[in-house]
Amino acid sequence: MDPDVAQLPLSHKLWAWFETNRKQALWGAAGIVGVGLVLGYVISQQGQKEIEAGEALSQVAVSQMSGPGARADSVQAYLKVAGEYPKSSAGARALLLAAASMFEEGKFTEAQTQFEKFSREHHESSLLGQALLGVAACLEAQARTNEAVTAYKILTERHPGASVVPQAQLALGRLYQEQNQPEQARTQFDNVRRADPNGPFGAEANMRLLDLELKYPNLFAPPPAPVTPVPSPVTIMPATGAAPAAATILTATSAAPAKVPGTNVAPPTNLAPPKP
Repeated sequence: MDPDVAQLPLSHKLWAWFETNRKQALWGAAGIVGVGLVLGYVISQQGQKEIEAGEALSQVAVSQMSGPGARADSVQAYLKVAGEYPKSSAGARALLLAAASMFEEGKFTEAQTQFEKFSREHHESSLLGQALLGVAACLEAQARTNEAVTAYKILTERHPGASVVPQAQLALGRLYQEQNQPEQARTQFDNVRRADPNGPFGAEANMRLLDLELKYPNLFAPPPAPVTPVPSPVTIMPATGAAPAAATILTATSAAPAKVPGTNVAPPTNLAPPKP
């Protein structure tokens, strides 16, 4: 590079580089513009897809209110929206609504399949807790009790902040109660009562706690009062090598003086020995 160019200000240096590498700079600028246009198009298309998915979902919801005949086709309508707009939030809601409709129709196996599909494809959705609750409810409806207990526990332990946790805890407590596990049932009902004190789930939990108390009164008995230990007496032994007479003298002087029979005068205890 020319030594004079090295002394130019930064703007002049950039212009000098641009003049030297004009072709590469133009191609780079064109590439940046092209990428921006593509990203803008993708974002606009995603926004348009989201709008279209929302409109399609709204149409299905409106059709359900037109009569019982239209409601019977709601599952396929929801699945169609979910299939056409799988990456949209409306499509995710449509899949969840399809699963819920299947559950209401008693198609528990099919509903479980759709709930599990939602959990896989939309594991970051805020509606994931509802899908997990649906899976557990389907297992319970199929009398697969042990699997249902596991599914409810996974929901309550791994997603404690989900809005459906009180429902899962209530169902879990009910299953424990049916399996004659009152302590575990009481724990779940207590959790629900604290989480939803004035709501319907809290009210049901209180009723079930009363039922448990009638059947298992010992489970609700207050704990026994703690017993304060009585310190054992300490016996002070004379030091090794001490004269035993010292202990004898101490005992004798501390005891009350005995009285001579027939008199009210106690014998003296400090008489001097007789002189020879």
